[in-house]
Amino acid sequence: WLYTPPTVNSSSSNGGRRGRTVATVLAIGIVAGVVGGVIGAQVTDSTNSGSVSQTVVTAPPVEVGAFGDSNVAKAAATIAPSIVTVTARGNMGGGVGTGVIITSDGQILTNEHVISGSTTVKVLLHGETNPRDAKVLASDAANDLALLQLTESVTGLTAATFADPNSFAVGDPVVAAGYALDLDGAPSITAGIISALDLTLVMEAGVLNSLIQTDAAISSGNSGGPLINLAGQVVGINTAVARSDFGTAANNIGFAISAGEVLRVLDILREVADGATRDEGFLGVSLGIRQDGGSGAVVTEVEPNSPASAAGIQEGDIILEVNDQSISGQGALIAVIRDSAPGDEVEIVVQRGDERLTLTATLAARPS
Repeated sequence: WLYTPPTVNSSSSNGGRRGRTVATVLAIGIVAGVVGGVIGAQVTDSTNSGSVSQTVVTAPPVEVGAFGDSNVAKAAATIAPSIVTVTARGNMGGGVGTGVIITSDGQILTNEHVISGSTTVKVLLHGETNPRDAKVLASDAANDLALLQLTESVTGLTAATFADPNSFAVGDPVVAAGYALDLDGAPSITAGIISALDLTLVMEAGVLNSLIQTDAAISSGNSGGPLINLAGQVVGINTAVARSDFGTAANNIGFAISAGEVLRVLDILREVADGATRDEGFLGVSLGIRQDGGSGAVVTEVEPNSPASAAGIQEGDIILEVNDQSISGQGALIAVIRDSAPGDEVEIVVQRGDERLTLTATLAARPS
């Protein structure tokens, strides 16, 4: 997860931007330069043949703003007013992540793991020096999203714009923005491309699906921040990175929950915040991994009297699609069924030996 770890030797200051919460001391080298210089300076080189004058022309001094004039800079400037710092504190410590303003009256979206276990949540708006109180309206650990609301009345905030979920593709340029490492100042940005779409990760808290893979650098503190296109529109919410371990190498692999999935879960979070009960779908199968390198989820067991049993699913079937969504593995199937509701009728494509069959199941409510 990409939130800054619990406070270590935090400082408190009424006028400070926020307490330091970075567990590692960072040594940052700053190279100072002179901007502007001398226009038309004369440089004289004395030689045996006489004096030679050379004119060195430098640009006149300019007023430098927070962002430059490149397409990446313009996208960053567009999203900056909609990005906030989210600081969560609880009995077991806390951390710092990023959030995205989604309504002008103070609704904010972030990762669930940023606020998990918190008793207090503070939000620092762009350009402000004092944080504001916020409450958690609803959260979804399995999809790693949470909806916050500023507790004091506020209007006129700049809400982020979400990109059309069908408007981006592999290879498109993207920019990750957020408060990486909880450093002071404006949100930092990193640029890259969309490396892959519609990926699934099995995490401790659940299965994340409809993920965007990007090579834009994502760091601690970026959790809950936006991945944007060059128009400054949100294409995803940054949530995780792949790290190397003893047997695996990973470089520049980050993941964001795609805009389409975010908007779908956001509707559910708002319904739950209004008092609705969220019941997950249930199919009634146990799953395994294909050992031959192929795609799909292998059915290892079918529960009696379950929706799967009624639909005719059998042990050994390989589930390849659900409602036209490709099932690459067991994680993808878990996510699709979980995100459905009891009573939903789903069309399931299975491979049984050399046959490909289409079956229909009516989902039940997931047992507690």
